[in-house]
Amino acid sequence: MNDAVLFEARDDGIAIITLNRPEQRNALIRDIRDGLFSAWDRFERDPKLRVAILTGSGDKAFCAGGDLKEMVERQLRVPPRDMFPVPGDNIELSKPTIAAVNGVAFAGGWMIAQACDLCVASTSARFAITEVKVGRSSPWAAPLIHMIPQRIMMEIILTGKPITAQRAYEIGLVNRLAEPDKLMEVALELAAEILDGAPLSVEAGLDTVMLATEMGRSAALQAARHASEYAYHSEDAQEGPKAFAEKRRPQWKGR
Repeated sequence: MNDAVLFEARDDGIAIITLNRPEQRNALIRDIRDGLFSAWDRFERDPKLRVAILTGSGDKAFCAGGDLKEMVERQLRVPPRDMFPVPGDNIELSKPTIAAVNGVAFAGGWMIAQACDLCVASTSARFAITEVKVGRSSPWAAPLIHMIPQRIMMEIILTGKPITAQRAYEIGLVNRLAEPDKLMEVALELAAEILDGAPLSVEAGLDTVMLATEMGRSAALQAARHASEYAYHSEDAQEGPKAFAEKRRPQWKGR
């Protein structure tokens, strides 16, 4: 890890990952990229951590996207597959993630927010896929079709114009809105709601959603049943109904 990306492992099982270059609008410069790769790896490997929240330092930017100066210096054409840390693409995570968008999320900033499973946004946040404005492209946006309607996606990509947090919420890109000073509080509340569920059930649910976006109906049903077997046969699957019958909180073991 480096100080460009901060990592807080909380006792409640939540990891808070913070992009920490506010003076550079938390752009995806080299040390941010390296720090994010390390942070996602640390989160995935730590069995005590169950949910991660990704946010940015300051109140101006979540992440302003790629470093255009670096692209000029490197005469960058097609970005190498391993250049940017993107869960669901070149990073595999088995646990849920939440983007807490505190400011602008433009281009690569939208990319890493989109790659999280859930999104909470400050009312002052803005989102944009700005690649058309600088002659670049946004192939990473392809999965967006599973989140928002086609014609809205088309307009966002073809115009490069920013949308407000409220608009992002209306089209289904954002799960919850929060006043700027309440952003992390709302993100932590959402994470806590996930933590209330049995770990293996949460993992199976995550798999079910992802399978459903990649397969036809019958194939997704079959794959989701297979993905749920471990949860059904776990100790927690017996503990949950028992706790309900005894009117107490379940004690999850994750096995």
